[in-house]
Formats: sequence, structure tokens, C-alpha cells
Amino acid sequence: MDVGQRSPGEHPWGRTPALVLVPIALVVGLTVAILQSPAAAHLGPLLVIAPALTPSLAGPRVTAAVGALTVAAGILIAVLRGGLTAGGHLAQLVALAALSTMIVFFTVVRERRSRQLARAQSVAEAAQRALLRPIPEQIGSLQIATVYLAAEYEAQIGGDLYTATRSGSGTRMIVGDVRGKGLAAVGESALLLSAFRLIAAQHATLPDLACTLDHNVSRFLLDFAQTDSETEEHFVTALFLDIPDDAPVAHLTNCGHPAPLLLRHDRVVLLDGAGAAPPLGLGSLVADDYPDDTFRFEVGDTLLLYTDGVVEARDRAGVFYPLAERVARWTGCTPEALVNHIRRDLLAHAGGRLGDDAAVVAVQRTAGRPGHGLHGLL
Repeated sequence: MDVGQRSPGEHPWGRTPALVLVPIALVVGLTVAILQSPAAAHLGPLLVIAPALTPSLAGPRVTAAVGALTVAAGILIAVLRGGLTAGGHLAQLVALAALSTMIVFFTVVRERRSRQLARAQSVAEAAQRALLRPIPEQIGSLQIATVYLAAEYEAQIGGDLYTATRSGSGTRMIVGDVRGKGLAAVGESALLLSAFRLIAAQHATLPDLACTLDHNVSRFLLDFAQTDSETEEHFVTALFLDIPDDAPVAHLTNCGHPAPLLLRHDRVVLLDGAGAAPPLGLGSLVADDYPDDTFRFEVGDTLLLYTDGVVEARDRAGVFYPLAERVARWTGCTPEALVNHIRRDLLAHAGGRLGDDAAVVAVQRTAGRPGHGLHGLL
């Protein structure tokens, strides 16, 4: 929806029409109370409560209308209490009008900034969708579900990434985490995703693919090191997965990323058998020697891939989120149900706010027909 347009259920003169009656009733009630009270009570200044309350319930137009109603009530009180020039009524009216005008002005400024923020969020969400294209729910014999939780709700864009593509008679996936901040991290994420989609099917093995992508990331860092002081501190942890259609196995290459979990029956297994190479961008440290781990991946098995924002989320006592322990409760769930359980439980553990971006990808091998669900997948 265009942020400049009203949503279908929004009333043209306020966000919550029923609540707008509250300041109006307050003006009426205060007017009656003031007229019934002794003149020495000086309750007139209380009228300013109504326009001060209105911005939390409605926009500038309604706030201005309530302010005008408040001034009108002040004039009525003054007329019935001896005239505008008696008892300091005129000074009170001037002060009431001035305060109401200031409240309307600040409401206009707030609404303008809210619209700007809404536009920025819309652009950010579009950029995020362009970077993290939704993975189809079914790819070949794989059923897949994902969830992405940004640490900064206002930004919506982070350094975590994931995607999948077909490669011959199998599916290849990547889950990664760009270490860095700002637009440089977003640019590096876009670079890696684009490169993976283009060349994933051109390499016979995952180590070869990881080596090529490492060279791409390193070249990106070198090209931009002179223009971005933070870029030299960037690197990417990445997990590469290759799942053939015609064999109950999967291949894994880990470049400094948290090891995935394998859910089989009622067991949860940490797949860290072959170890991990350094993150992409630091590949020269291993002289192109990347691990290649092969493990059984049968019908009914589920692979859980995630970024460190999940396992490093802390509760109020500083305790890390125990992902493997919690996942053991949901080994029989579908991928969609599994990631939804993790999302709710993770947010509850962290008190509703994460300190880092978090991404979760659940992949389950089914008895589906290989090659199904490829439309729209790059």
C-alpha cells in the first residue's frame, strides 16, 4: 500500500473515531464543572487538557477542531462569568489559544515525520524483498520454510542472507551472515546472493563454489577499502548445502558459520563433523582448502539452518537461547510450523527484541516428485 494513501478502514478525520469523543466529552464536562463551581476556584486552565490529549488519538485536523472547541468553551465561560474583560478571562483565552496552536503545530510536524518514516520503511522492505527473494515452499523433493527477524524494526534490512537454486539434479542453498554495519554490509549481502545465484550450478563441488565466492568477496572488499573505512572489517560467514534429488544424502561446506541441526525422528544432531573454514573474505588463510561433509538426509529428515543472531540471543539473565534444546520439542513438525515455533520462542526468550538479525531456514526431504516447484526460482 502506498504510504500516502489511506487504508480502507481508516476514517478521514482520525485514526480512532470513537476515542476522539473522549477530548470532546472532556471539554463539555469541564465547561459544566467550571460553570457550576465558585468563581474563586479558577478551573479554566484545565481546558487545555483536551487539546493536549487529542494528538495521541487523532491527527492535526481533529486536534485543531478540539482546540477551537476548547477556545469556544472558554469564551462561553467568560461571557457567563462577567464578560471577556473581567477576572482575567481574556488572558486565559489568549494563553489557551496559543497553547492549542502550538499543539497543532507539533502534531503537524509529528505526522510529517511519521509519513517520511513510513516511506523509508516501504523502500527498505522493497530492498529487503529484492535481496531476500522468497524461497518456494516446495523445491523438488524438499519442503522449505524461512523466517527473518531484523534487530532494527525501523530498518528492515540486515546482513543475514539465504537463497536456493537448482543445480542439475539437485538443489543448492546458502545461508550467510555479513559481519559489518551500514550500507556496505547490505551491498556485500547483495553481491554474495547475486554471485551465488549466477554460478551455483557451474561448479561441480561445494568447495569449488566456496572458493570462487571467497575470491568475489575478497575482491569486493579490496575495491571498496579506499572508500569505506568499515569495509576492511567485513567478512561473511556462510554455509553451503547441496542436496541431490536421487540420493538420500546431502553435502555441506561450512565457512565460519554456526553448524546446522539435523532433526531425525526424536533426535537433534549438530552437524559439525568436517569442521569449518574461515569466513568468506578470509579464504587466503586456508589456501583454497574447504571442507566437504557428506551425511545421510532421508525422507522425513529436517535440516535447520540459522544465523548466529538466533543462538546468541540472550534473556534478561544473559543466558543464550538454547536452540538445540528447544528444537527437540518440535522434531515432528513441518518446516512451516517449526520456524513459527522458533520465532515465537526466540522473541519470548529475548523479551521481544533481538540484539542482532536472525534468520532460520528449515529444509525437509519429502517423497515429492523431483523437479516440482521450480517456477520463479533462480
